[in-house]
Amino acid sequence: QAQLVESGGGSVQAGGSLRLSCAASGYTVSNYNWGWFRQAPGKEREGVAVIDGDGRTSYADSVKGRFTISKDNAKNTLYLQMSSLKPEDSAMYYCAAGGRIFTAIQALGVGGRAFSYWGQGTQVTVSS
Repeated sequence: QAQLVESGGGSVQAGGSLRLSCAASGYTVSNYNWGWFRQAPGKEREGVAVIDGDGRTSYADSVKGRFTISKDNAKNTLYLQMSSLKPEDSAMYYCAAGGRIFTAIQALGVGGRAFSYWGQGTQVTVSS
């Protein structure tokens, strides 16, 4: 059964770093666009970063220069390296897979509707 499993979340102080991983079983990573999304309590889900099938990336303005999305096709794993974390980065983070219909920039703009498969999420809490 295909599934996406996130890990690496946790609690960190402002200015710290975390690396999220998303293990994709039953998927061939190179055949999909991949994204990281987050949702804080009482807020709408927002796209954080996308990497498309050609390896192009796109980031939300709020995380540019601090977060890096990457993938390892051989390990079938997606990553999100997060640095210089801020309290406003606190949220549940989800990885998602979608068809290679859009470029990374387009997929981030379309948002969740560009992705069909979702993980269960991993919590990130940043304290000030």
